[in-house]
Amino acid sequence: MTELEQRSSAKSAAALSSLMAALAITLLKLITGVLTGSLGMLSEAAHSAIDLIASGITLMTVRVSDRPADEEHNYGHGKLENLSAALETLLMVGSCVWIAQEAVRRILYHRHLDLRWSVWPFLVLLLSMFVDYTRSRALQRVAEEQRSDALAADALHFGTDLWSAGAVFLGLLATFLGERLHLPLLEYADPVAALLVAVIILRVTWRLARRTIDSLLDATPPEIREQIRRELFHDLKSTDGVLAVERVRVRRAGSDYFVDLTLGLPRNLTFQRSEQIGFAATAAVQKLLPGADVVIHTVPVAALGESVFDRVRAVAARSNLAIHDVSVQQYDGALHVEQHLEVPETMSLREAHDIATHLEAGMRREIPGIATVLTHIESEPATIAHPAPIGATENLTNQLLATARVFPEILDIHEIVVTRGHGGAANSVQINCHCTLPDDLPMASVHEVITEFESEFRIKHPQVARVLIHPEPATDNRR
Repeated sequence: MTELEQRSSAKSAAALSSLMAALAITLLKLITGVLTGSLGMLSEAAHSAIDLIASGITLMTVRVSDRPADEEHNYGHGKLENLSAALETLLMVGSCVWIAQEAVRRILYHRHLDLRWSVWPFLVLLLSMFVDYTRSRALQRVAEEQRSDALAADALHFGTDLWSAGAVFLGLLATFLGERLHLPLLEYADPVAALLVAVIILRVTWRLARRTIDSLLDATPPEIREQIRRELFHDLKSTDGVLAVERVRVRRAGSDYFVDLTLGLPRNLTFQRSEQIGFAATAAVQKLLPGADVVIHTVPVAALGESVFDRVRAVAARSNLAIHDVSVQQYDGALHVEQHLEVPETMSLREAHDIATHLEAGMRREIPGIATVLTHIESEPATIAHPAPIGATENLTNQLLATARVFPEILDIHEIVVTRGHGGAANSVQINCHCTLPDDLPMASVHEVITEFESEFRIKHPQVARVLIHPEPATDNRR
């Protein structure tokens, strides 16, 4: 059985037991009220009848509300529980009006105040209070476990019955004592108890109505408002990569929470890194709200520690342009940027120049300290490179190994691949290789060695357009 099926089964079982208990208690109260003529008992029967109707509605609701989302109900059917609670609210308001009206009429016009003595009302009320207590506790436990508004409303009704039954018990006892002791004022205890029941119902109805209206209006659930302010914001801001929490919206439909987040992330992040941060933020939310449906919207934010290089690349990324080999020099009190811009090889010079011009203007606006931007426009290959002739490959491989022996830092050259570069021309040969260097060699020295190695080789072999070298430590030599 899946988790959803277990949750639905637990809610249905609780709702069914509530319905049966409400049916038994309502019948007992009604029969006793008719036999004794007690308005307090009849009002209790009316209250329990409303609980009986509410329990029936709850049973039908919980069996439907846990159905999964479909094409017409993308957020599931959980709102049915809130609608069920709203209907229960209307029923309870109606019962309050009727009970209060009848009680005032009996007090003002001294009607139907004759009560027939019997021990049964007291026994029924004691039994009702016991059932109300046990069912209220059981329903509240399941409602909290399954986050069910419908079951919580049922638990509230049974809890109300406990106090209202106690009020009626005292009212009946006072009325019978008044008849035996000939104290007329005590005869009003029964309708007064009915009024007290109406007040209790009204108070509970107000609490239920506020919670129901909040749910229907997608208000932040009150049980987690403080946790959102204290824990969720702290956990989100502590997530590596999150610069700001712009907005957090939480709503609940039935047993399910739906959370919308707007997070500020560094604008130079890759798509993959943004996705990783999204997973971490989702985990932070679901730690507080297990099983929550989380939707994250990210906005790019300029970090305080951004360098000039980061800001230059951010401008290019905003225009969906690829740049590399960015260098920045400072002289005459201003910054001067040089960069390589990649454009499709089929693009005309005019189009490429317009793109470069707009990119340079955007960089000057973004970074006022930039005085000049020099852009080297490169055509990005759209064709697949082909292998060079076998003879040329063997010759260039041997010469590459010979050149490597000139540099004592180079321990090994392997995985040499010679291909025709962009366009397939004779002078567009490209060589790729792996170069083994000492583990503890600083990266500045590594770059210097492989740059000199490439320059030395290309001087002797001008037909080679590019040498792409992958440096690796001796302990990771994969020959």
